[in-house]
Amino acid sequence: MPHLRYTTGGESIRYPLVRRLTTIGSSSDSDIRIVGPDVAPVHATLTHEPGRYRLESTSRSNPFFVNGKKNRSLDLRHGEIFVIGGLELTFSTLDEPERREAPEQKTDEISLVAMRRLQDFSRLLSEPADLDGLLDELIDQVVSLTRASKGFLVLAGAGAPPPGEGEAEGEVDPHRYEIRVARNLAREDVPDPEALLSDDIIREAITTQKPQIISDALHDTRFQNSLSVINLKLSSVMCVPLLVRGELLGLIYVGNNDVVDLFTAAQLETLQVFASQAALFLKNATLLNELRDEKTELADRLEHVKFGSIIGSCPQMIEVYKRVDKVASTDITVLVTGETGTGKELIAHEIHNRSPRAKGPFVTVNCGAIPENLIESELFGHVKGAFTGAVANQVGKFQAADKGTIFLDEIGEMPLALQVKLLRVLQERQIQRVGDAKTVPIDVRVVAATNRDLRKEVEANNFREDLYFRLNVIGIELPPLRERGNDVVLIARYLVNRFAADFGGRFDSQTCFDEGALRAMLKFSWPGNIRQLENHLKKALVLAEGPKIGAADLDLDAPAGAESPETIVPLSEARDRWQREYINKVLALNDGNRTKTARDLGVDPRTIFRHLEKMEKEKREGK
Repeated sequence: MPHLRYTTGGESIRYPLVRRLTTIGSSSDSDIRIVGPDVAPVHATLTHEPGRYRLESTSRSNPFFVNGKKNRSLDLRHGEIFVIGGLELTFSTLDEPERREAPEQKTDEISLVAMRRLQDFSRLLSEPADLDGLLDELIDQVVSLTRASKGFLVLAGAGAPPPGEGEAEGEVDPHRYEIRVARNLAREDVPDPEALLSDDIIREAITTQKPQIISDALHDTRFQNSLSVINLKLSSVMCVPLLVRGELLGLIYVGNNDVVDLFTAAQLETLQVFASQAALFLKNATLLNELRDEKTELADRLEHVKFGSIIGSCPQMIEVYKRVDKVASTDITVLVTGETGTGKELIAHEIHNRSPRAKGPFVTVNCGAIPENLIESELFGHVKGAFTGAVANQVGKFQAADKGTIFLDEIGEMPLALQVKLLRVLQERQIQRVGDAKTVPIDVRVVAATNRDLRKEVEANNFREDLYFRLNVIGIELPPLRERGNDVVLIARYLVNRFAADFGGRFDSQTCFDEGALRAMLKFSWPGNIRQLENHLKKALVLAEGPKIGAADLDLDAPAGAESPETIVPLSEARDRWQREYINKVLALNDGNRTKTARDLGVDPRTIFRHLEKMEKEKREGK
């Protein structure tokens, strides 16, 4: 175990370094107390970080001495000697050789030391630290415990081809490995580690997946023809595989070229305990990195399918984005149409945010939510005494939106009498407050939206034709969610990520849905569109009990939204239709990843590319 040794009062004291922070000074509260006129209450601190021990003075006036020279900070190495207040302290990473004792007692002490080191390493795993530092610490502990001169962490199968390209699933090529960590007894990185390892011993450990203890490698019959053993003049070697549920991740390799029969069965058993801990740690770190990579990949994909705060990559939405980009820079009045819940207000926000008026106000008015007798005052304002209850002057929404954008939602609900006044405002760019004789000029861009068919409303005399043409200078129609294909999955994952903080954060947006849920979302008709999807997701996030969200959690296993029976068609057409739909569903499950879809379906990637090109061509031709 790493420790400091010093002599005081004729007594040699060994202080084990088991804490992350050890204090040295004259104070009675210091871990190592040194009394002297030049010693501060807390003169220096010794900090244990993964892979190193760092000695630092607490101030410029509190130096320590190394080889007679003042120092204020130093990374300690095995055998380092420093002086504080005339007291000489020696840092060691190893315990001194013990006196010869009975084998049983020696084995018990080895196990006890190993347990302490394992406890120290387990404690470090529970604290924030970088992966490389923890792996260095692991091998440093193993080297110190086994008295090896060097130790290595080897990852198996590095650089191997994917299964199916010369290697079966679960197999590891013993000729392919990567040296992740190489450390020596002085807790330093080993230069050129590939030249210090025996390929034959590593292959033996990878192939058998069993612990190996080689007491005299040069004279071991298994390696008598091994050039690497002969050239390196290896003596004692131990190799222990890193296994997690039968999966070989790599191995821990320790060696000493100077001593034969250095390693014992007790040490091999201890090394196996460390290897089990390290294997679980490595596996968890790998899974965590994969999850981070997947989240990063998802975020990147979302950035490619996001248009401001709008998610979608289907061809209909791409056309919407293009039109918004074109009209945003102008002051043209825009009419946004689409079913309830398709995101009309988001489109209005994007038009405003991309326009020269972006720094001005964005004011929303729901024309269907304001009582008919109040809507004129709400839009244009009123003066004091204009009607009962008008106790003060009131600024209307149009005046509040000056130099910005006003969004008139549900414009189809506006009473006919008020439509005349709105038409005059759009024509003259002036408003007249209720009860006021004068007009006030305004500088406002108007974006209106409705879920009604205003052409039919005009024909039914429910909406003024002249106002319709004044509003519909540029029209933007939003497709319903059921016609947006894979967008429903993209939006669902985005919403899960957005709702995570409010609903416990138990689900990861990338992996939260099972296949049944994905199929159900793609099949459902979504009459309430994105707003309805939000409600189903919130319910599922609160009530779902399994590790993933299923169709039942989303309340989508009911007949509602199911497709009607298909008419009878020729078998070849039915086969083509089924193949097309199935490819589209697998593409949706894979978030549009063509290569993964081809691999899942067992086809050449070009098949998927041709499928997508054919669909795009049919859309252009209006089929």
